[in-house]
Amino acid sequence: MKEMSSMMEIVDFLMHGTRTGKLSTVREDGRPHVAPIWFVWNEGKIIFCTMDSSIKAKNVKHNPKVSICVDDESPPYAFVIVEGIAKFSDNQNDLLKWNTIIARRYMGEKLADAYGKRNTVKGSLLVEVTPTKMISEKDVAGW
Repeated sequence: MKEMSSMMEIVDFLMHGTRTGKLSTVREDGRPHVAPIWFVWNEGKIIFCTMDSSIKAKNVKHNPKVSICVDDESPPYAFVIVEGIAKFSDNQNDLLKWNTIIARRYMGEKLADAYGKRNTVKGSLLVEVTPTKMISEKDVAGW
């Protein structure tokens, strides 16, 4: 295994294709919870959207410390783990902007606007994760 050599390499990995993130949070009773997320990297933060009623939102309200794993499931395998602090915004203009940007990444240009509008509803939240630690490995199966 080799550590990724630069922040640019880490960001390129995070933003490659349509890799999903696996968001890890902690429930109030201490049990872990992992959920897949669509996300983008912007100005040093991971950005995703969720509903106020979701388990992940409830967990982050209780404890804003999160971990996100993004991995390449093809040999020779690689991953980035981002540990950080999450904060919420319910600003509808920001939600529409980021829901559309995220949809463009995962659904393509043709469907981005429709998905952005569909996902910007009452009760939706914008989540920004500011990294406190990043761990990266590439060529995990390499010799």
